[in-house]
Amino acid sequence: MTSGTESRTDDVQGVVLDFLRARTGAEWDAERDLFAEGGLSSLFAMELVVHLEQCFDVEIAGPDLRLDNFRTVRAMTALVDRLRAGGAGG
Repeated sequence: MTSGTESRTDDVQGVVLDFLRARTGAEWDAERDLFAEGGLSSLFAMELVVHLEQCFDVEIAGPDLRLDNFRTVRAMTALVDRLRAGGAGG
């Protein structure tokens, strides 16, 4: 049995992975560094920010726009989970 938090995290990760797959035509691992491997451009990263904001009803601004929050699917999932819980600037 999974907790509600684990379920939400899995949902976020799945949505992000689906978005990446649909936009790039490639399979992505949750730990793969999207920038180091040429997976994302700065324009694509902004599209991803908008996608996360719209899908999960969060606002990503200020200190949350750090590259480290978008380097991996796992990092983006943690960001969305933190914003949903009301924490910012991590």
